[in-house]
Amino acid sequence: MRSSQRALIILDMINAFDFPGGAVLCRRALPVAPAIAKLKGRVKRSGGHCLYVNDNFSHWQSDFREIVAKAEAGPGRAIVERLKPRDDDSFVLKPKHSAFFQTPLRLLLEQLEARELILTGIAADACVLATALDAHMHEFEVWAPSDCIAAMSDARKRAALTVLKHSNIETRSSNRLRR
Repeated sequence: MRSSQRALIILDMINAFDFPGGAVLCRRALPVAPAIAKLKGRVKRSGGHCLYVNDNFSHWQSDFREIVAKAEAGPGRAIVERLKPRDDDSFVLKPKHSAFFQTPLRLLLEQLEARELILTGIAADACVLATALDAHMHEFEVWAPSDCIAAMSDARKRAALTVLKHSNIETRSSNRLRR
């Protein structure tokens, strides 16, 4: 597989965490941000693409720049400092858990000629899991590095990883990126 056919998807990490349970999820997301940042650098250097996919939280007038600004001003600012989007990164806003549901993601991936998706972010047992299963159904090669996803608890993350493995989705650590 050519490196340019690889797309790193960062799910919901650019976040204000201003929802019930947000403080807990922010604390759980912070330790995975450095691994995602390192992986992003490796993907970009190898010619791959980076896509930020974020919930719009039913704010239909919002745009991605607004989401970044709000996240920078909130408890997730340390995460944004590590993962701030660059001008050559793409973004997609989603209304629900899966990055594919009612979004242009599939079209964007086709235009990028991406065949391998690396899924990172939050929450392992919700948005990451739903996106991974949809990507697998759309016949992408899918990898959800275990050190680049977080959930509200270790138990929820373990449960999600179990479902991913049983669905033939790779979960090896991000330090095992194939060239």
